[in-house]
Parts: sequence; structure tokens; C-alpha cells
Amino acid sequence: MSGTLYIVAAPSGAGKTSLTRALLGRERGIELSVSYTSRAPRPGEVDGVHYHFVSRAEFEAMIARGEFFEHAVVHGDLKGTARAPVERTLAQGRDVLLEIDWQGARQVRAKLVCTVSIFILPPSRPELERRLRARGSDSEQVIRRRLADARRDLEHAAEFDYIVVNDDFAAALAELCAIMDCRRQGREAPKQSHAQLLAELLGSV
Repeated sequence: MSGTLYIVAAPSGAGKTSLTRALLGRERGIELSVSYTSRAPRPGEVDGVHYHFVSRAEFEAMIARGEFFEHAVVHGDLKGTARAPVERTLAQGRDVLLEIDWQGARQVRAKLVCTVSIFILPPSRPELERRLRARGSDSEQVIRRRLADARRDLEHAAEFDYIVVNDDFAAALAELCAIMDCRRQGREAPKQSHAQLLAELLGSV
């Protein structure tokens, strides 16, 4: 039996990376797909662990060779998922977790049926901005750009199978684990639309 591809997307600052790291620490039989990016590493990031860091020219050459499962321009940088490792892991019956944006998620869903897509929402616009500033690694210009890009990300939240609000970290993590547990048991987890929160976020971002 083939594995399941879990897609997790969110606007920057929603806590996607922290949640997925915690999920990987709790769940067995799932592997994180390490994406490629054309941007430079941030302080503390390790090549091959956080991303595969390559030049823009090398990334574009990989696109030309058809080596990506999906790729997109995110915040001005190229990001993508290599096709071969994902397909190989799924064929071996293990699950794969992709941390990608809505553009990449759309590409993947069009190519594979064995996907479960999850969108992470912040609890409010002020909290989203606070989290972005708490990183301490981005300039004011980058922060403003990420806040502006958040609207486009949020506009596509309804395309995903599940929406999880990262207000209380433990509760959000438990919800992610429950979605995965239900999938492995062959049933569908309960869904919440969070339509009111999404409308508020779109009105304020």
C-alpha cells in the first residue's frame, strides 16, 4: 500500500514549521520532504536539513530537467519539491509531509490523489505580525512584504481539506495528529471551516 502525502501550508508567521516539527517528533512512519530554495540560508539554517540551498541558476536548470514535483515563487524566491524522493518514499508505504505554499499545494493535488491538505491559520492579524517580528531575522521591509503576501495565502485556505487554527499550540498539534490518525484508520476526521475567523483575517490583513 502506498503512503499518504500530507500537505501543510500557511502564511508566514502562522507557526507552520513549529507545528510540523512537533508532529514529526510524535508520529512514526512519516518523513519530511526537504524543499529546495534559491534563497540564502538564514542564521542557524543547515543545508539539507531546513532546505537544500541552491543558486537561482541551478534551481532553474532543475526545473528545465523536470526534476521538481512542484515549484513556485514564494516571497520572491524559488522553492520546490524534488519529485524522485517523494515518489520513492510513498511507494515504500511511508507517509510524506510537505511544507509548501498554496501554489505548490495546488500543483501536487492535481498530480496525486493520495493527498491530505491542511492549512494553518493564525488566531489574529496582530498575533501574525507579532510572530513575524519575534523571529528577529527579517528586515522591516521583509516583514511588510510577508504581511502583504499573507492576504493572497489566506484567500486560498478554503481549497484545503482541513483548516487548523494555531492559537493554542498543544491543541493545534493534537488536531494535526487526529487528522493523521483518522487517515490511517481509513476514516475522515471532522472538518471545521473557521469561516468567521478567515473573514476577519482577510478583512484586516
